[in-house]
Formats: sequence, structure tokens, C-alpha cells
Amino acid sequence: MGSLRKPFLLLAMLAIILVVLVELGSGLLIGGGGAHDLTQGALDVGADPPSGVSASEPPGRGIMYLALIDIIALYTTGLFTLSLVVPDRIQGRAQGVATLIGSIILIIVSFVMLIIAFIELMIMVSLFLAAPFGTLGYLFIWGFFPVGKASTIIALLMFLKLCWAVLLIIAQPRFLQNKGLVLLILTSLVCTLCLEFLHGLVPVILVSILDDVGAIIFSITGIVWGIVLLIGSIPAIVKAVRVTGALVKSAK
Repeated sequence: MGSLRKPFLLLAMLAIILVVLVELGSGLLIGGGGAHDLTQGALDVGADPPSGVSASEPPGRGIMYLALIDIIALYTTGLFTLSLVVPDRIQGRAQGVATLIGSIILIIVSFVMLIIAFIELMIMVSLFLAAPFGTLGYLFIWGFFPVGKASTIIALLMFLKLCWAVLLIIAQPRFLQNKGLVLLILTSLVCTLCLEFLHGLVPVILVSILDDVGAIIFSITGIVWGIVLLIGSIPAIVKAVRVTGALVKSAK
């Protein structure tokens, strides 16, 4: 890699690890606040909340689903970091197989999460349009999205992602010649900005719906990237098989 600046690469690795951890833990960070005003207001007009349901602030799916994209960034940065300790010959052989397996897992997980988000979106829309009691049911479950907390988390993610991208470039300016890496960086940043835009586009009672729309977009994006990685892993595997075959023949 030429003049690779190792400390900056390690810091970039740390930044993208934090990104994925924050995204996966977003439900714990922003969910759970009570919405007692709605509950009391409904009781005042004689409308009981649905059985077994309490009014709450839903953590949403959008931020968590961003991990479907950023896990690829983590994997890519991890490969760069492994090159510091693993010989290129060994890494080259294992990388194709690891990418193949990882891309298949990513596609399957993204597809399952896509179905979950789509079903939830259909339920939310159906309830919201089924006035008055369906709408009340929607409000009890999804009507109080914690926009402020989510915005804080998204701002933190944007900061960490920018740090990751800048640190990678400082570590090795030639990374900018890697079109796939540049596209991955842009995809991650654009999706994060897209989620913030969706959260601010509508009144708070409708944010959960658009948050689910964002989750669906990120699931599809994860599937697309998984397919790209799957196709890209094939030449590496073929090359590794040929090299291994040549070594076996020479050993004979």
C-alpha cells in the first residue's frame, strides 16, 4: 500500500466500529419514553387504549437498519487493517471466500429485515387510516417518535462517518482511486442524511411511518451491495483456486 499511515488507519477502524455499535444499540439509546398526555387525553374522551398496549416512544428501525450498509464499511476497513499483520498472499486467498459468505449472509439478513419493515409499515398505514379507533391505536404505539433523540444520534453518526472517511484518506490517499470504496462512503453518508431528512419532513405523529420507509430503503440498499460483493468475490475465488492448483501441481 505504499506510504500507509498505520495510526490513521487504526483510528479509522475504531471510528467505523463505533458507528456500527451505535446503530445496533440505537433502540436502547432513543426508545422508551412515555406518552402519557395521549393516554390521558384518550381516557378523557372515553376511548380506552388497545388491550396490552401502552403509549410509548418507539425507537424506530431507520438508524438500526443503517448498519446493513455500514457493516460493509466495517468489513472493508477491517480488510485494510488485516493487511498490516496478515501477508497479502494469505489474505488474498481467504478474502474471496469470506466475501462470498459474508455477502450471502448480508443478502439474506437484509431481505428478512426488509420483509419485517414492510409488514410493519403496512400495519402502521392501515391503522392510521382506520379512523377513529385504528388511528388511536396507531398513536398509542407509534405516534410519539423521539425525533430529538434520533437527530442527536444521527448527528453523532455523521461525525463518526466523516472521521472514518477522512482518516482513511489520510492513511492512504490512494484509497480515493478505489471507486468501490468511494461509492460505499457516499452511500453511507447519503443514507444517513436521507434518514434525517425523512424525520424532519412530516409532523411527529407520522415520523414512524417515514422512519420505516427509510428502513426499507436501507434494506434494499443492503441487498444491492450484497449482490455487488457476491459478484465481486467470484473472480477472487477463481484466482485463488487457480493459484492453489498451480501450487499443488508444482509440489508434485
